[in-house]
Amino acid sequence: MDIITPGIGLIFWTTVIFGLLLLVLRLIAWKPIAKALNNRSENIDEALKSAELAREEMKNLKANNEIIMAEARTERDKMLAEARNIKEKIISEAKSEASEEVKEIIEKAKKDVNAMKAAAFEDIKNQVLDLSVAVAEKVLKEELKDMKKQEKLVEDLIKDANLN
Repeated sequence: MDIITPGIGLIFWTTVIFGLLLLVLRLIAWKPIAKALNNRSENIDEALKSAELAREEMKNLKANNEIIMAEARTERDKMLAEARNIKEKIISEAKSEASEEVKEIIEKAKKDVNAMKAAAFEDIKNQVLDLSVAVAEKVLKEELKDMKKQEKLVEDLIKDANLN
């Protein structure tokens, strides 16, 4: 049973060596280990705080982005509405100018037609005068002997020259 039960001296020296080991570890190793653990804990806390700050910053940025996007949409809508208004204004001005030009062209065409009409009437008058002179000449050429013949000739010429 000696193998199973340790002796008092062994227990004593094991306890003393264990105590010395604890003392040496406490003086040499515990402080750096505790310091390293505290530093690690502080680093983790700082990282968590940084992550929380980053999360808050991301929320703020998201909110700002949404505000900026809403403003951009509003500005885009304004620009599109302004562009439509300008387009409609340009179209209405073009239509107005086109109708004015059409009126001017029609007015000019009417003047040209009236001028041509007047020229045609003037030409007809000249032809009537020429015919009248020709008739008079023919009448004068005919001798004044036969009055009935002259009257018939004048009536025939008037019928030929009738321009109603």
